[in-house]
Amino acid sequence: MTASNASAAEPRISNWNLPNAITVARIVLAPVFMWMLLADDGSDGALRWWAALLFVVAIASDGIDGHIARSRNLVTDLGKILDPIADKVLTGGALFALSILGELPWWVTAVVLVREIGITVHRFIVISDHVVAAAWMGKLKTLAQAVAISLALAPFWVLLGDWVLWVNGVFMTIAVLLTIASGIDYVVTAVRGSRADRQVKR
Repeated sequence: MTASNASAAEPRISNWNLPNAITVARIVLAPVFMWMLLADDGSDGALRWWAALLFVVAIASDGIDGHIARSRNLVTDLGKILDPIADKVLTGGALFALSILGELPWWVTAVVLVREIGITVHRFIVISDHVVAAAWMGKLKTLAQAVAISLALAPFWVLLGDWVLWVNGVFMTIAVLLTIASGIDYVVTAVRGSRADRQVKR
């Protein structure tokens, strides 16, 4: 059987699958939890707790849909596009809402969003030439952001005292530093990959 016949025999993976549905749900949940957070001006009531819980569930679903897609061979081009968009919408929305409430400096939100949006756009631009694989630092950055934002959203200070705010600040600082460092690492890796591609094409 020729290569063309082999590829033709391979079943086409439908975009209408569980991993993509979870990804779309993550995008839909972003404005919902933002509304819950901002509805009562960020007061430490039930809506705030529910907003924090919704964010944790949504951000955790990122790993779930990725695992399902890989284990069941349901990886699609649409999923590759939607997944990073969903992550950026979710984390960006949370940071934006925290800044609106005056709980997070706007420069922090700006730094994170510029890094995330810039690198995501770059990935889409160069995807036809070469793929810049996710580095360990980028994965660590994603984890740090998830933890820092979750702690900032949940009003644990009501239960444990104001010292929690100091802990939140430490985690957010770590997340911002990793965001900057991983951004620099990505740029360096992308430049090296681009040079390598040009040398191969010569």
